[in-house]
Amino acid sequence: MVELTDTALQIDAPLAGIPQGPCHVAIIMDGNGRWAQSRGRPRLFGHHAGAKRVREIVECCPTLGIKYLTIFAFSTENWKRTQVEVAGLMSLFRRYISKEMKALAAKNVRVRFIGDRVRLDAKLILLMDQLEEETKHNDGTHLTIALNYGGRDEVARATKRLAQDVAAGKLSPDDVDEETLPKYLDTHVLPDPDLVIRTSGEARISNFLLWQSAYSEYEFIDTLWPDFSAEELSRLCHDYGARDRRFGAVKT
Repeated sequence: MVELTDTALQIDAPLAGIPQGPCHVAIIMDGNGRWAQSRGRPRLFGHHAGAKRVREIVECCPTLGIKYLTIFAFSTENWKRTQVEVAGLMSLFRRYISKEMKALAAKNVRVRFIGDRVRLDAKLILLMDQLEEETKHNDGTHLTIALNYGGRDEVARATKRLAQDVAAGKLSPDDVDEETLPKYLDTHVLPDPDLVIRTSGEARISNFLLWQSAYSEYEFIDTLWPDFSAEELSRLCHDYGARDRRFGAVKT
């Protein structure tokens, strides 16, 4: 796999400097398999191409004013895929972390992982821990990788932890409200996403950030993830800036 380049992506001047653009962008990276199959290649070829695209998108975030980027890498439902594809993805994750750790740290990217680590192998978990530790003092782009993640699973795990605190007397049932539960979510240190993008033409959210995206703006685009570009992200950020976000209220 190619490592992160030393030169950030160059974005055309009219596309740079997003006024009132999104601070937190979350992306459902869909279409790797179809991208590969359209070229007569195995699905894993597409996943490798998709991993390279992640690097390029991470690199352009500072230019676009994106402080937080959350990407959906592997869902709790993806275990249903063939054993060959799942094993290939796990190998890809291990190699990606190993090869990119120093470059991400050097580029001031802080990396976090969200999701349930129970089903992941020990070597991958160790690498995840190492990458989080290596980048924990960085304050540039905050990259969150959802790995073995599902929105319903996250809420269920958070509710279980909350219930344990109630049972232990650390929290009163009367104090449980919509401000309390987010403190138990995997994303408790992150702001809610402003913009959620799904590539590949599918118009569904696939169990991604269900609680956090209650008032996010959505973009469903036809581009397959390996073809997604910094220029397209910039355009979507510009479009976001023109939206009127009322959060249930009405302008007077």
